[in-house]
Amino acid sequence: MTRGASPSGTPAAILGIIIAAIILIATNCFVIINPGQAGVLSVLGKARDGALLEGIHFKPPLVAAVDVYDVTVQKFEVPAQSSTRDLQELTARFAINFRLDPLQVVNIRRTQGTLENLVSKIIAPQTQESFKIAAAVRTVEESITKRAKLKEDFDVALNDRLEKYGIIVLDTSVIDLAFSPEFARAVEEKQIAEQRAQRAIYIAQEAEQEAQADVNRAKGKAEAQRLLAETLRAQGGELVLQKEAIEAWRNGGAQMPKVLVMGNDSNSSVPFLFNLSNTDGDV
Repeated sequence: MTRGASPSGTPAAILGIIIAAIILIATNCFVIINPGQAGVLSVLGKARDGALLEGIHFKPPLVAAVDVYDVTVQKFEVPAQSSTRDLQELTARFAINFRLDPLQVVNIRRTQGTLENLVSKIIAPQTQESFKIAAAVRTVEESITKRAKLKEDFDVALNDRLEKYGIIVLDTSVIDLAFSPEFARAVEEKQIAEQRAQRAIYIAQEAEQEAQADVNRAKGKAEAQRLLAETLRAQGGELVLQKEAIEAWRNGGAQMPKVLVMGNDSNSSVPFLFNLSNTDGDV
């Protein structure tokens, strides 16, 4: 008969269930926090003080849960818009590298809940406000030409605002910085006007240099004439004239005469030149 086999199997099944429950409870009594993470222990939905840092931590089974936060470097891009000191619209896009303070994750859990809420409700609006602070103290032209100073003021304002939320800003960068189409046209017109003004200055300087060159040439010619006159007045001036007359004859491309007659008159400084070949047929 097999009537005695059924009662002996029931305790074994119950024992198996008990062992499985113990194992399940035991595995849920501990939580492992990996490097780059921080945890928040909640018992019956209420966050307990003290962040769980990397390592193994005990937690009450069945009634407790652990929210794990990534505390490594995070990157978030956010647009921003502001009016400058001269009431021009300026838009920008910032890339923000940040991480969560591991010791502040309990407060983040209580106030914001998730990292997504922290980004959308804290980081994005505070970035906008920080950009307004930095842009409002300078004109749009100063914001563009002194971009590094704009970023410096933005960083200071953003750090001051996010630090109290347990957010550590590591670095920011300006991805894009743009101004209104009206200001763009004004800048273009200003550049065109400056180019025209520079062109006018160049033309005026060129004309002045040309005029000065004419003056210098005139002075040089007058000086040459003065020196020539002094030479002619000096002894032997007639010989200079005679030499120039001969050179003029040569430069003109004519054949040199066969006879050169020098005048006896002392007042005549130019030689009388004729070619005997032209008179052979007449003799």
